[in-house]
Amino acid sequence: MTIEDIVAQHPRVEQSTAVHADRGAVYARPAVMRALVDELCSARCAGRRSGSPGGVAAREIVLRAFRGAGLDPYEHPVPRCGGANVLAMVPGTTDRWIVVAAHYDHLGQQGTSTYWGADDNAAAVAILADVARATASRRDGRGVIFAAFDGEEPPFFLTGAMGSQEFVRAPPVPRDRIDFMVCMDLVGHRLGPSHLPDDVGHSLFALGGERSRGTAQLVRTRARVEPGVIVRPVDAEIIPPLSDYEPFWRAEIPFLFLTAGRSAVYHTPDDTPEKLDFAKMDATARWLSRFVRDAREREDECVFSPGATDDAGSLREILEVVIALRSVSPEAAMAEEYANALLAACDSDGALPSGRREELGQLVELIESRLA
Repeated sequence: MTIEDIVAQHPRVEQSTAVHADRGAVYARPAVMRALVDELCSARCAGRRSGSPGGVAAREIVLRAFRGAGLDPYEHPVPRCGGANVLAMVPGTTDRWIVVAAHYDHLGQQGTSTYWGADDNAAAVAILADVARATASRRDGRGVIFAAFDGEEPPFFLTGAMGSQEFVRAPPVPRDRIDFMVCMDLVGHRLGPSHLPDDVGHSLFALGGERSRGTAQLVRTRARVEPGVIVRPVDAEIIPPLSDYEPFWRAEIPFLFLTAGRSAVYHTPDDTPEKLDFAKMDATARWLSRFVRDAREREDECVFSPGATDDAGSLREILEVVIALRSVSPEAAMAEEYANALLAACDSDGALPSGRREELGQLVELIESRLA
């Protein structure tokens, strides 16, 4: 069943608008997202490798999804990966812009195996299209550029051929008019196995808010506004910069990176649609639609803060997760003790001593591996 079939069965989907208040739309949206994920993970797309026939087919699907959301998308060539980004613009009442993005490419085929890439990153593209649908008719504040990037996966990530790098090099509006970007990657799965508490499973991490004045607090005050997802602001440096926000970071454009981390099927042929948590995706789409609306209407200038850190805030979010794991994991007590020791080592500005920041990354890596 295609996206058009789902929308035809639920005509109110196109009217779900920014507030997602229509109950008919509430039930239809996950079905629309599932239809888009299924198309992107179909044999026709063959893993969506940049520059391949499957990559071209995926790009056509994304173009159609944006049109179905009420936008007028176009291709933005990325010559170094042999592909193209898909961009669509929603003007605002001021000539300032925010970017909302997710990559649509994946690893393609290797031998007899197809790497379907449902969580990486078809789920994020489906959320992106839903947020675009919620935003298309609104003209308040800043304009929005919706970007489905090509060329995020290896080898392009390693060779400077990413679609996001091309976007930052040659953006559709003057770069100094871009106030903020939101990037999504690996946002389609529940965090950890299904038996874990919802305070763990519903978690979605938001990296980089500390790099612009007021953003982390904006996320923190809205962390639980949508049932089904808990958005946890953490410092950008708790993991290496492994997605499309990196070129924006280097260009000192304020950013927020949404991710649930790597699951057990990351970069394997088993990353398939039935393993996604569509209820969490629906909640994430509602949350991000709300956040985009707030970001458009922010009165401050979203000034980049290159040296800002929030180790203490990251550790508090980690503590919430490991405390929720006490009843199901004997390792949780050890992780809690370690996190508390690191928190006690933070200075009055919330920063760890430079010699201990690596320990925070190691703690995050340990927790991610246990929850995969």
